[in-house]
Amino acid sequence: MSLVTTKEMLKDAYDNHYAIGAFGAHNLEIIKAVIAGAEATGSPVILQTTASTYKYVEMPYMIAMAKAAAEQAKVPVALHLDHGESYDVVMECLRAGYTSIMIDGSRLPLEENIALVRKVTDAANAINVPVEAELGTIGGVEDDLELEESKAFFTDPVIAERFVRETGIYSFAPAFGTAHGNYKKEPKLQFDLLEEIQKLTNIPLVMHGASGVPDASLRKALDYGVAKVNFSTELKDMFAEEVRAFFKENPNENDPRKYFMPAREALIELVKTKIVTLQK
Repeated sequence: MSLVTTKEMLKDAYDNHYAIGAFGAHNLEIIKAVIAGAEATGSPVILQTTASTYKYVEMPYMIAMAKAAAEQAKVPVALHLDHGESYDVVMECLRAGYTSIMIDGSRLPLEENIALVRKVTDAANAINVPVEAELGTIGGVEDDLELEESKAFFTDPVIAERFVRETGIYSFAPAFGTAHGNYKKEPKLQFDLLEEIQKLTNIPLVMHGASGVPDASLRKALDYGVAKVNFSTELKDMFAEEVRAFFKENPNENDPRKYFMPAREALIELVKTKIVTLQK
């Protein structure tokens, strides 16, 4: 099948208290692993890229790989822009064929954030592409931008209600204790806050920075409206570890078809595990 939007998959997940895995699509091997893992569990899946990822891969290649993956997949596949930093970036991705968009104006003053997100939502709605946005600040490292976790701040539920209502977004990424990148210690997620946000917004919620979050916390978040969960760091870490391990045992090997295969196989199992966890 061709690429689909995230609308139907997120609505079903939200209504039935499970979540869709959204996995960082950094190269062909990871894309193939994500699709294989999703097929093994029979679950829809989201391939997602930051702007730096598609700039590295280059847009024609990114779109071609994602479309080829979706056409051959036995499960629905969406292609999502994660942390789009500007209207121009969003428009580039919409024109290229992305089927889901996140616009991140969380570092802007509230009124400017609302105006930017509303502008993006109006454009995306014209071609039936759903929009995700963020309010509050999630710590850690994302797309070469770093924010100390101590300087992150949580989402205000009352402001979240206004933000969702005035922007018309389809899904919402609140800051409730997660962080991008690797955690230095187990994160303390604010589930009471998440519950209040869910009650006031009543749309699918998104957990960013899920790599390293304990399974029990991932499952608990499903009770409070989380319908999309983002994984990237764990995939990159495992891929690198497997490649390093291969060369330790095979220092003279030069065939990428051989040294990438163990990494791909390991990622398939990781993706399967994450998806099953999110199915509760």
